[in-house]
Amino acid sequence: MSAIVFGSINMDLVTRTPRLPVAGETLTGHSFEMISGGKGANQAVAVARLGVATELVGRVGNDPFGQDLLAGLIANGVGCDRVLTDASIHSGVAAIAVDDASENNIIVVPSANGRVGQADLARLQQVLPHAKVLLLQLEIPLEAVVAAAQAAKQAGVTVILDPAPAQTISMELYSLVDILTPNQVEASQLAGFAVEDQESAMRAATLIHQRGVATVIIKLGKLGAFCLTETETFLIPSFPVKAIDTVAAGDAFNGGLAAGLATGLSLQQAMIQASAIAALSVTKARAQPSLPTREELTTFLSTHSKQPL
Repeated sequence: MSAIVFGSINMDLVTRTPRLPVAGETLTGHSFEMISGGKGANQAVAVARLGVATELVGRVGNDPFGQDLLAGLIANGVGCDRVLTDASIHSGVAAIAVDDASENNIIVVPSANGRVGQADLARLQQVLPHAKVLLLQLEIPLEAVVAAAQAAKQAGVTVILDPAPAQTISMELYSLVDILTPNQVEASQLAGFAVEDQESAMRAATLIHQRGVATVIIKLGKLGAFCLTETETFLIPSFPVKAIDTVAAGDAFNGGLAAGLATGLSLQQAMIQASAIAALSVTKARAQPSLPTREELTTFLSTHSKQPL
């Protein structure tokens, strides 16, 4: 295999209402969907849809949600042999209310994701020797993320960390990460000041780099993606598209980056691919269904001007 994703698997329970309720209020919604999600699962699907061999390591519960989540992952080409079905707890869920102005309230119940630990790390270590890239996020216990990064380092596997949801990162974890990929909100929290443009992204990336991360990529939305490495800095502009739903853009970018590096692209080439995949993802609704295939990516790049991959 070429890529491993170690992370969360959720069922998103999405209700849409004219407005968000206030405390103690009951509203009538106008739609409801159950959508496969979780940052780990989303990123694994993003990689697999590009035709890259992908293994997901994580947990679901022994419940109908877990069965549906696994079926969806397998249908998208994600290897799930090392996803544990935990009979002692239910699958992770996110209860999401979205109003007509696209504002939302989200309650995440980690459940099985919160149990990811030593047994899951053992399953990860079984497949690390066959991987080029390990993709991590922060929707599972932080100690499990640190242990996974340590194991990948020992195996000579490139570690990519998407520091989402935003939270404090230890100096130990910084030192284990090869590529850190925060968005503006996450970069602002990590740096301690607002990241709003290329200049502030440069300052934030420099500060994060000084904590031990070799390469820092800050996702700046419409402005593009700023990158700082040991030897250079550069900006990959975003692809102009008409956005419909941006919910999976970050996961799409990270999946595209991991897939590119796993298949031998240079960092700049992988970032161009990641930017294209993120752009494609926002032109469709919902998370996993919006993630493009290799054929869709090839067609998109052939009609948009950027240096070739």
